[in-house]
Amino acid sequence: MASDKPHMNLVVIGHVDHGKSTLVGRLMLDTDQFPAHVIEQFKKEATEKGKGSFFLAWVMDNLKEERERGVTIDVAHKKFDTDKYYFTIIDAPGHRDFVKNMITGASQADAAILTCSAIEGPQAQTKEHVFLSKTLGIDQLIVAVNKMDAVDYSEEKFNEAVEGVKKLTKLIGFKDDQVRFVPVSAFAGTNIKDKAPEMGWYSGPTLLEAVDMFDLPNKPTDKPLRLPVQDVYSITGIGTVPVGKIETGLLKPGMQVHFNPSNKIAECKSIEMHHEMLDKAEPGDNVGFNCRGLGKNDIRRGDVGAPTDAPATVAKTFTAQVIVLNHPSVITVGYTPVFHAYTAQTACQFEEIQKVIRGGKEVENTFMKTGDQGVVKIRPTRPMVVEKAADFPPLGRFAIRDMGQTVAVGVAVDVEAR
Repeated sequence: MASDKPHMNLVVIGHVDHGKSTLVGRLMLDTDQFPAHVIEQFKKEATEKGKGSFFLAWVMDNLKEERERGVTIDVAHKKFDTDKYYFTIIDAPGHRDFVKNMITGASQADAAILTCSAIEGPQAQTKEHVFLSKTLGIDQLIVAVNKMDAVDYSEEKFNEAVEGVKKLTKLIGFKDDQVRFVPVSAFAGTNIKDKAPEMGWYSGPTLLEAVDMFDLPNKPTDKPLRLPVQDVYSITGIGTVPVGKIETGLLKPGMQVHFNPSNKIAECKSIEMHHEMLDKAEPGDNVGFNCRGLGKNDIRRGDVGAPTDAPATVAKTFTAQVIVLNHPSVITVGYTPVFHAYTAQTACQFEEIQKVIRGGKEVENTFMKTGDQGVVKIRPTRPMVVEKAADFPPLGRFAIRDMGQTVAVGVAVDVEAR
């Protein structure tokens, strides 16, 4: 059974036309997640509609519909397993959805596959996605240089794409051993499962061999509980059930849980995951837990559950290292965009710009622009939990959104508690 293997969450990211859906479809196809008759049906439908070349993306786009029609395969979460691991693919469909889902999403990924077209090389979105994945704590990356069939499996085109992406990953702080480059054609199925005779010049792993080279993430069970609340349900006959992913520590029935910034305390009566009762939940688990002594409106999304003797820190202000990815003008003191961190979305004000690094050199400046890095002091406009990234990484990382795009990303290096 798949779940007997260690589990990892995998996100597939990349520029909009670089073949994400096709790659996800191919991974599932080549790990035997679909009955053959379903595939034949999709091929036939796609060809009839003149979209033969999109048949794998078609598979992905039609899964929802297939589910509704009662096909017996569970593809809601797009699972596949390899020799070593059992993977859940966190699907990142459209670009904006990706940002929203990845930052506040149900489960953060342990690793990522970045698709980059061999035809075009890295694009603006490739850059944004690499930045975001690093900010979100992903430190294992496979770059699938896709569409190799369209460049006649050229080693030169592969190397060009690799050099382009390497510039980005280095700039952002990925170490060389955290990034692996694999040439593939998701559409043709080249170098996904089997070695590719078309690319005799390439001696590295296939894509499925490369995902088995990921390391399992550490589970910080020795730290105090931190459980960002994603939703709160009120269930008749049961009571109030917060839902969220445990980032650090353990949750056990009978434990008193303190929620900040709402400053409420409740007893955890029972814990459920995937419709099974648990006697304890640990980092990485997405759980619902029944709370005694909590009304539905007492807490909300963005609250963080913690032990009563080590509650989550509500920040009066925090100092952060920030990288400006894409801002149409300049960021100055007083700028108040929305900060997305774990499950919280809070408008926060730039109160002080303490240091600006531009082109690798520190500059005397009162503003920041695209490409700058710096140290800034931030004041949330309403109570918000922020922890030092060194102590609780998932609660100290954020993306800054404005005008429908990610303008900057950063980490909290110091927090002044309220």
